[in-house]
Amino acid sequence: MTTVWMVVRRLGISLITLLGAATLTFFALRLVPVDPAFAILGAGQQQVDISPEVLAVVRAEYHLDEPLIVQYFLYLGRLLRGDLGMSYVQEQPVAPLLLAQAGPTVSLALAAILLAVVISLIGGVLTAGRRLPNWISSGVELVLASTPVFWLGFVLMLVFAVWLRALPILDSGDLRSLVLPALTLALPTAALLLQVLRQSLDDALEQPFILSARARGLGSLSVTVRHALRHAAVPYLTMLGFSFGALLGGAAITETLFSRPGLGRMLVDAVAAQDIPVVIGVVLVATAVFIVVNTLVDLSYGLVDPRVRERDEKADAATEVTA
Repeated sequence: MTTVWMVVRRLGISLITLLGAATLTFFALRLVPVDPAFAILGAGQQQVDISPEVLAVVRAEYHLDEPLIVQYFLYLGRLLRGDLGMSYVQEQPVAPLLLAQAGPTVSLALAAILLAVVISLIGGVLTAGRRLPNWISSGVELVLASTPVFWLGFVLMLVFAVWLRALPILDSGDLRSLVLPALTLALPTAALLLQVLRQSLDDALEQPFILSARARGLGSLSVTVRHALRHAAVPYLTMLGFSFGALLGGAAITETLFSRPGLGRMLVDAVAAQDIPVVIGVVLVATAVFIVVNTLVDLSYGLVDPRVRERDEKADAATEVTA
């Protein structure tokens, strides 16, 4: 019962966070120094270019003549139905537009996070226990983590596409054209994950249970993989969840740089065209994905490390006794 309560509590926190994000986007549109109807139409300050008939349609659709609190609850109701509004710049509903561009971004994000996990796990296991001088490993990670995504993308294009002619620069719809964008996103993320993982592994390797494992004749690599890695998993998973947000942000630059379709490039184009409904839609979807990923990561702690579940259960039991 305690485990079920923990799941319900964390899901409740996620729903409250989603509500907060939706509330911020609602009031952000109302706080712009332009009539919301003109902002929704992408007109900006060019209010004279909009006919009264079109303005009337927008005001009716978004209930802009209603009190603000009524607009807010109607807005939440539309979101619950999956209605993200209408893009008057592209003359299409926002939800189908986002759905059409979600596939390329999902494939890019999954490929990038998979590469980052593989690189960081291999690097962490091989460098833990001070197998390399600290300044070498930390220096490489610092350079990769602090390098701007667009600059890293240019370097990778120059090396693999121009010099080696091994990979295409522009998207051609096949897996080969996914490698460079995914690697561009993966390397900075892998550097951050590797820093956290190696530090956690170094701390775990100093624990008494590691001495017992070594006393049983296990080799250094076996001790790291079979024993220390599980104890280092919680901070690693935490950083993985946080890194997903940076990865979503980097997708906008990467998709534009490599001329890939996707939500990131759609966001850049929507900002340039002042297509506010699309901008809000992309922000809401990205926020929802980030919250879902971090909720799943949070719920996975107890499966990866039973000590976390036992600690939470003891904390809930103590709370019940106190109450």
